[in-house]
Amino acid sequence: MAEAEAAARACTLCAPVLPLGPRPIMQLDPRARILITSQAPGTKAHLSGIPFDDASGERLRDWLGVDRDTFYDPACFAILPTGLCYPGRLPRGGDAPPRPECAPLWHPRIVPLLTGVRLRLLVGSYAIRRVLGAKGPPLAERVRRHADVQPAHFPLPHPSWRTLAWAKRNPWFEAEVIPALRRDVSRLLR
Repeated sequence: MAEAEAAARACTLCAPVLPLGPRPIMQLDPRARILITSQAPGTKAHLSGIPFDDASGERLRDWLGVDRDTFYDPACFAILPTGLCYPGRLPRGGDAPPRPECAPLWHPRIVPLLTGVRLRLLVGSYAIRRVLGAKGPPLAERVRRHADVQPAHFPLPHPSWRTLAWAKRNPWFEAEVIPALRRDVSRLLR
């Protein structure tokens, strides 16, 4: 694990196109019971070097029903985004998608080493498509039908501020999905 992690942290493949330069961000430990595959770090995470070190991280921890210490305990949670570095902004606002070179290069080298993982949380559409495939129902339907891909996977929307409006339009998310997610997480962390 240490060799693959060191290689990933030293990666500069996308340096010419990363506006803030390369800073691969992840949290890895083969003992982790839960793997969070997310999209890519935001600017705050890039600056701190800590995954989900922003409001979206607070929202995700709330969804999971865990405190900050548990979330950042690598024996509990591994975090491996589809893009390890901050990808920049889109011209019309919002973060750019994860770099397409990243996950195909690093996920096959790292994921098999996470031998303690019993559940992989797929956070956001890029992570869902990367792991479950591009063909399939829209995001809301994949999240609603989370039981179809369990016990191995649990698809979730990205916990950005945009999800607040989405959750209001989809009240089943708070009523059904979040309690199921918390049950699974609690069971695996016991």
